Amino acid sequence: MWDACARKMVDFGGRLEMGVRVTSLDWNEEERVWTVRAVRADGAPATFHARNLISSCPIRELAESLSPTPKSLVQAQALKYRDFLTVVLIGKARKELPDNWVYIHDPAVKVGRVQNFRSWSPEMAPEGQACLGLEYFCFEGDGLWTSTDEELIALAKAEIAAVGLMDPADVEDACVVRQPKAYPVYDEEYREHVEAVRRDFADLYPTLSLIGRNGMHKYNNQDHAMMTGMLTAANIIAGETLYDVWGVNEDAEYGEAGESGTFAALLSERLVPRLAA
Repeated sequence: MWDACARKMVDFGGRLEMGVRVTSLDWNEEERVWTVRAVRADGAPATFHARNLISSCPIRELAESLSPTPKSLVQAQALKYRDFLTVVLIGKARKELPDNWVYIHDPAVKVGRVQNFRSWSPEMAPEGQACLGLEYFCFEGDGLWTSTDEELIALAKAEIAAVGLMDPADVEDACVVRQPKAYPVYDEEYREHVEAVRRDFADLYPTLSLIGRNGMHKYNNQDHAMMTGMLTAANIIAGETLYDVWGVNEDAEYGEAGESGTFAALLSERLVPRLAA
């Protein structure tokens, strides 16, 4: 899907830069233009200029790259994340799974969920074989995260046998994928921090748009995260805010900007559990 999206963007005259790491984002209020400094994969410096910026990177990292420095930098740096890794096992499965995911509730194993890639698409697994992704929820730097790929593959083989989905002897290939900052943490203070960042960014950087799960620090599903990008593009093309992108989430469909009310406000984000008095 993303390969097709990339081809269409290029066909429409866009330019796709892969392997480029942004180092700083400088906003010139007088000229209303962004200067983006970056480093290419080969180490060569690169500079880009733009009227509008769309960011899907974690708010914490974005705030640390911005100039002038946002007043809400401290709040942005207080946002927390949960990290994630997947150990992919390819081989013969003990049973055919119709589901995309199987949640594991056995306290004897560390795996939290098993993803069945063939259920997403037959092209995601070799013919006649299963492709299962054992998903582990962790924090960057903890014991799981710092384990070697070999150690994680050995753990996954033992645990896939323990839950009865695959025989380790039938595993023909395996790999490990680490995803830092996969989940924005909803602690007691995250809502106030995000609101402070939103107000500050809107005041200082009027052409900067935040999208996606990490870009908005919202635990959205993938389709809703993509919708925030599509609606942001529509707003930029129109030159005005046609859609309230912050109203898109896992519970509520997007609505046009200006809709308000208690019910709409409650649906705009997951509620934070309250401590008992």
